[in-house]
Amino acid sequence: MSTPAPPATHAQLLERPLFAHLATARPDGALQSSVMWYAWDGEFIRFTHTTTRQKYRNLTHQPVVALSIADPDNPYDSLEVRGEVASIEPDPDGRFYRSLQERYGLDYPITDADVRVVVTVRPTTFVPVTGGYTEREAAAARDAT
Repeated sequence: MSTPAPPATHAQLLERPLFAHLATARPDGALQSSVMWYAWDGEFIRFTHTTTRQKYRNLTHQPVVALSIADPDNPYDSLEVRGEVASIEPDPDGRFYRSLQERYGLDYPITDADVRVVVTVRPTTFVPVTGGYTEREAAAARDAT
């Protein structure tokens, strides 16, 4: 399955070291959202997490996610990404976590590398929001006038 391309108008949000709000479903169906660092390689979004937390259990139980990234320069613009977990791989030396620290301008000891994993998400849908409206909402507003 190929990954759709993000909209050109919002692709820069994936490339910048911003914070993503990652939503997953708990085994009981309740939703959980967490602020996460991420890396985008043009096809996949990657996060780091540990096997000891609820988010990991959520991802292994129901491997679908939604995340949103707001533009800090214009908070009415954002990008929602929906996707499927393509893989969860061990990161026992914390190498990927270290790369995220560098991306976000930090450097501190990784004390939980033995339980770290890299979560790779394949986007299935991109929903750009401009001025607080999705493309569909903006079109409906134009048609109503």
